[in-house]
Amino acid sequence: MVKKKAALIPLSERRMLIDAGDIDFSISVQCDLLQVSRSGFYYKPVAIDSTKLGAMKEMDKMYMEDPTRGTRRYAAELSELGFSIGRDGVRSLMRIMGITAIYRKPRTTVVDPTKYKYPYLLKGLKIERFNQVWGIDISFIPMRNGFMYLTAIIDLYSRFVVGWSISNTMEASWVVRTLKNAIRKHGKPEIINSDQGSQFTSEEYVNFVKSQETILISMDGKGRAIDNVYIERFFRTIKYERIYLTVPNDGKELYQICDEFINYYNYKRVHSSLGYCAPIKYYRQAA
Repeated sequence: MVKKKAALIPLSERRMLIDAGDIDFSISVQCDLLQVSRSGFYYKPVAIDSTKLGAMKEMDKMYMEDPTRGTRRYAAELSELGFSIGRDGVRSLMRIMGITAIYRKPRTTVVDPTKYKYPYLLKGLKIERFNQVWGIDISFIPMRNGFMYLTAIIDLYSRFVVGWSISNTMEASWVVRTLKNAIRKHGKPEIINSDQGSQFTSEEYVNFVKSQETILISMDGKGRAIDNVYIERFFRTIKYERIYLTVPNDGKELYQICDEFINYYNYKRVHSSLGYCAPIKYYRQAA
């Protein structure tokens, strides 16, 4: 009951209610009751060289524009923008950002062969109802003085964002918590689709999804740029329509920006593919 009432309070106000000096309720308990992520409350901007941070911001825009870029192209285009970063430096920044080049043709190498890769289940599948298929992914989010990561879960039928969270790390436990919250609020999907990233092939993620019994795991084919296209489009939308225009200073501002935009995206922003309706019109009214 407390959590439901807290959800009605704007996120910015909920954060202000957290009292770090409270001796009766820990910060963890307060964050849980107020539905505020602890990572957002504690987060301090990542200390990183300003030149590298500037390069990462440009690389993020490049990745949204064309994810097939490799280290050679990044280095060349960054050089034109005044950044002196070689291919090894670019490769290092790509690891920090959690991005890899998406090749138009399948690659011959397999990342982490010890992890089982689940088949892609969406090929030829007609998606015709809400909660039939969810897509989940993680994206690098640049800020004025650092960066964080955004994970989002989208219902492919309605384009309704059923769950999201930001963090300063890309741990599997964070992804699982976000998925748990989405299921608690909106019920279980029949299929959940992701890429083959380490968070989604981790035992923690796979075991949780399997524990739900009725949910099938689907994973993008290696080197496929279009398998999880709807979640990629959402990341592009939130970045170009809000984050790049109003660059947040810190984690708290980023939370507020994401919270406001995702509410707008779900309930007001029309989609041409939905007959110029907002996602909520196609998702169940109780969402």
